[in-house]
Amino acid sequence: MSKQGIRRLRSLEVCAGAGGLSLGLERAGFEPLALLESKPDACRTLAANRPKWPVLEQDFTTFLPEDRPDLLPVGGQIDLLAAGLPRLHSTATVQRTDSGQERFLLRATVWLAQAAAPRAILIENIPGLVDASEHTATRQWVVESFTEVGYAVAWAVLDAHDFGVAQTRLQGFMVAMRPDALARFAWPSKHTGRPPNVADLLYPSMASRGWPGAERWASLAQKAAPTIVGGSDNRGGADLGPTGSKKAWARMGVNGGSIGDDVPGPDDLIDLMPKLTVSQVALLQGFPIDWSLSGRKTSAYRQIGNASPPPVGEAVGRQIMQALEQPQAGM
Repeated sequence: MSKQGIRRLRSLEVCAGAGGLSLGLERAGFEPLALLESKPDACRTLAANRPKWPVLEQDFTTFLPEDRPDLLPVGGQIDLLAAGLPRLHSTATVQRTDSGQERFLLRATVWLAQAAAPRAILIENIPGLVDASEHTATRQWVVESFTEVGYAVAWAVLDAHDFGVAQTRLQGFMVAMRPDALARFAWPSKHTGRPPNVADLLYPSMASRGWPGAERWASLAQKAAPTIVGGSDNRGGADLGPTGSKKAWARMGVNGGSIGDDVPGPDDLIDLMPKLTVSQVALLQGFPIDWSLSGRKTSAYRQIGNASPPPVGEAVGRQIMQALEQPQAGM
């Protein structure tokens, strides 16, 4: 039992990145058996924020649970296999080079789930994986692969803004469980009340160095951020996304052409269009203010920009926890 009285279930996570999904699942009551991540900076980020988390710097496609019996819980069964995978190619990213690696990692996750036989599987990716015609064949393969080994599958598109994140961010989710458990599962309800906007979260930092334009800027930023785009290693430096996103940021008084090193100071112009810092982007992604990021600026930004917002992972994780722990009818 945790200090809050929640019985903690055990999870295995692949493609853990900066820990957005990991943090959300921790808040929901899951304890990681292992977090697999191949990028050294992301591994250092995970270890710096949660020294007790078992982080494995490893390509998860070479990982087999039977090779690491020391990681398995008593009884041998993993409660949850979770994966926040690199984004599949879509019509919205037609200019991005499609190496096929993203699709292979999705397939590898399914194969790992078949081998590990966890009580539940959670996969997060683009919303198009859930509802786009271009991904119909992939979706069908996923469902057939899980059905073959006794799982039932549910799909949903959730907007992070509905769960207290100051950003419009559509995410595609797949949850698979044994049919009796999935019958007890429901997707999380939207939060009630007004979600925070960009000004709510970033005004304190924008004003922290005495910038005289902070209040003027805040008056322009009374809305949700557009989707944060982390980019890939195949692109150049860090910025706030494609042309449409940069125009939306400009309307909020933000220069989205790159990421800043610091917030404006007392000598900066009132009408300056500041660049966001990595720490500010982390706040817009729903990370706590004390979550540290390892690596140089571009690496840190990509880690945070590609992360799954923790509040959404927490909301979905709580629903999975409830479905797994709820007694069956008649028992």
